[in-house]
Amino acid sequence: MVAFKLPVETIGSRFGGIPSGPPHLHIPDFHWSLVHGLISPAITVAMLGAIESLMSAVVADRMTGDKHNSNVELVAQGVPNIVSPMFGGLPATGAIARTATNVRSGARTPVAGMIHALTLLGILLFAAPLASHVPLAVLAGILMVVSYNMGEWAETGKILRLSKSDISVWLATFALTVFADLTVAVEFGMILAALLFIRKVTATATVSEVTDDYVEAGRVHILQDKDIPDYVRVFRIHGPFLFGATDKLDLLSEQLDDLPPVVIVRLRNMTAIDATGLKVLEDLAEKLHDSGRALLFCGAPPQPRQLMKQAAFDRHVGAENLCPSIEAALRRAAECMKEIQLEPARSQTEGS
Repeated sequence: MVAFKLPVETIGSRFGGIPSGPPHLHIPDFHWSLVHGLISPAITVAMLGAIESLMSAVVADRMTGDKHNSNVELVAQGVPNIVSPMFGGLPATGAIARTATNVRSGARTPVAGMIHALTLLGILLFAAPLASHVPLAVLAGILMVVSYNMGEWAETGKILRLSKSDISVWLATFALTVFADLTVAVEFGMILAALLFIRKVTATATVSEVTDDYVEAGRVHILQDKDIPDYVRVFRIHGPFLFGATDKLDLLSEQLDDLPPVVIVRLRNMTAIDATGLKVLEDLAEKLHDSGRALLFCGAPPQPRQLMKQAAFDRHVGAENLCPSIEAALRRAAECMKEIQLEPARSQTEGS
C-alpha cells in the first residue's frame, strides 16, 4: 500500500508503529498502599487469563486429537506474566485465534510455539518498520477466516438438540462474544454454567420408598452374580457427569492400548449429564471405534437417557449398544465379540 500511496489505515497509522529493539529491564516500585486497590483486578485478570489459555488448549486438543496438561499450561503462562511487567509488558494469555491458525498451518508440537516466539522476536528487532505498513484490512480478513474455521459450525445442530438450559448458555455466550467481547462472554458463560451445574445436581436428589418391586427390578443391574468374560472390561461413572468433572474419563483414554475388544460403561449411578459430558462420551466412542473396539453403555437413569435421546447419541454408538442394564450389556458384548472374530474372515473373503 505504501508503493501505491493508497489511503488505507495500517498498523503504523492507527497505533504509531511497532516498537523496535529489545525492551529495557525496569524493577517496579512496591507500595503497600496500592495493594488494596489492585488485588481485586489482579485476581480477575489472572482468572480470565487462565480461563482463556485453557480454552485455547481445549480448542487445540479438538483440532489435533491430543490432550494438554492444564498445570503445565498455567505455569508456563504465569511465570512469564510475572516477569514481563519488568520489561514494560502486559498480561498475556494463550489466544484462541493464534492457536487455531498455528494448528491449521500444520503445528503439532511445542516447537511451533517456539518458532512463533522467535518470529515475533525477529520482527521486533529487525522488521518492525516494515510490519507497521501492514493494512488493518488484511489483518481483519485473516481474523475473519480464522474465526470462521474455528467456529465448529457442525456442532451447532447438536447443541440445538440439547435441553433448553444448555441451549440458553450457548446462546448467551455466543451473543456476548459477538456483541461484547470474549472476556465478558467467558465470565457470563462460566457463571451460567455454574448455576446450571448446581441446578442439575440438586434436581437429581430424590427420596423414594424401597419396595419389593424396586429390589427385584435392580437385580439386572448388580454385578455380583454376573460372569464377566476376559474380552470385556467394565467401567462405571458415579455421580453427576457435568462440565467440571469430565476429565475423570481420561482414565479410559490412557488405558486405550490395554483395553480388551469390548468396553462397557455403566451409567446407573450417573445422576446427571450436560452437553460437555455428552461430548466427552461421543469422543470416547470415536476413539474406541477407531481402535477396533466395541463400546457399550448401560443402565442410564432418566435425565441422562432423555438428553442422549434428544442429542441423537445413538448415532455415535449405535442404538443396539445402548443397553438398559448390565445384564443386557453382557449379552450384547457376546454378540460384539462374535462380530469382531468374524471380521478377519470377511476381510479375507472380500480380498479374494
